[in-house]
Amino acid sequence: MNPVTDAPIGLYRRVFLLAAPMALQSVVTFSVSLADNLMVGSLGELALSGVFVANQVQHILHMLVVGLGAAMMILASQYWGRGDRHSTAAIVGIALRFSLAAGGLFLLAGLVAPQAILRLFTNEADVINEGLRYFSVTRFSFLFFCITQVLIAAMRCVERVKIGLFISSVTFVVNVSLNWILIFGNLGAPALGIQGAAIATLAARMLELPIIFFYVRFVESRLQWRLADLFRSSGELIADFFRYGFPVILGDILWGINIAVQGAIVGRLGAEALASVSIANVVFAIIGVAMFGTAGASAVIIGHTVGSGDFAKVRDYAIKLQILFVVIGVVSGLALFAVKDYVLLLYNVSEETLHLARQFMTVLSVTMVGTAYQMSTLTGIVRAGGSIHFVLVNDLLFIWLLVIPSALVAAFVLDAPPVVVFACLKSDQILKCFVAVVKVNRFRWMKNLTRDQEAAVVKTP
Repeated sequence: MNPVTDAPIGLYRRVFLLAAPMALQSVVTFSVSLADNLMVGSLGELALSGVFVANQVQHILHMLVVGLGAAMMILASQYWGRGDRHSTAAIVGIALRFSLAAGGLFLLAGLVAPQAILRLFTNEADVINEGLRYFSVTRFSFLFFCITQVLIAAMRCVERVKIGLFISSVTFVVNVSLNWILIFGNLGAPALGIQGAAIATLAARMLELPIIFFYVRFVESRLQWRLADLFRSSGELIADFFRYGFPVILGDILWGINIAVQGAIVGRLGAEALASVSIANVVFAIIGVAMFGTAGASAVIIGHTVGSGDFAKVRDYAIKLQILFVVIGVVSGLALFAVKDYVLLLYNVSEETLHLARQFMTVLSVTMVGTAYQMSTLTGIVRAGGSIHFVLVNDLLFIWLLVIPSALVAAFVLDAPPVVVFACLKSDQILKCFVAVVKVNRFRWMKNLTRDQEAAVVKTP
């Protein structure tokens, strides 16, 4: 073993080299959301609430694609850890086919019944009308988004993470510039308001695809993925993708539905509550980029190490990573609490909306500590290490037996203030920590999911 690699500083350096570009990519991505929030928010709570409702559909699709990417990374990173490039490329192709199918179905649903879909998240007619103006454009971005995100995730499997940062940077410039032009009618363009924001989002998504495709085809040299890999087939790999990937995909879909249900509950509390949650979530996402980046980097490292068969090193890594997760959670929570009042100075919304957003961010500054530990531990270590079903079952129990019922009772039975309802919706982020610390330190989650080299060979039909 390389003593430098096995030392704590070696592990933390590797995590940093992977997590930093991912975190910066998240900063840029969420900065686009913040810019959207600020510019659309200048049009009033109604416009901001309409965008929030419309984006719930995008969020469900996003979680589905994230699930496909996570399922791909669990298998692909283990195969990459054992040096099997062909099986890794084939798994990417499998994930991409399913992602394209998902994007097509969401686009079809958005074309056939857009109003019925938005009505799932709010019963306020004015908010639905505003949301339709936005959704009628952004639904065409679904296919572009699905392809791009899977290919970026594929690059992470082989530790090529800077391309995601580059694409997000380009998206930021394009989206924010077009927002400024089309929302407010600058440079002689018509002032399209909320629809201008939607056009800017669609344009950015359309630009992302040729950039990632060019990089994968002509620049990247490790995986050497080609379009032909999209059509390669292996019955055993497809079976493994469903066997190990389905719980991950289902878990992320259900998590997306959970977020949508949470949005629907908040949506019944009024436009001010919707706008406040939109603000709080964006600020939380920007402050929390370090924990999301670290979780993603940990999943790649744990997957590679399990695939190589060095379980002693996996145990050592798991212990050291838990310390890192707690530190990042505490620092991020304190940062969110410190900046919440200053961020709100940027918004031109009512005092009631500002008051609720301040309360929501206070709740999130506490739960962020739990999120950083349990989310990173369960998805970055336990799930990436081969214990596929545990995270799904754990999420199902907490979400549908605790979080949603308690929030429904608080909102519609006890008529509790919005901040109490919001705290109920986020309570699992703390409670899951007790489960995570027991699960990860029993070390029964380490499972090599790869097949023998001969069984994984992919043949072109």
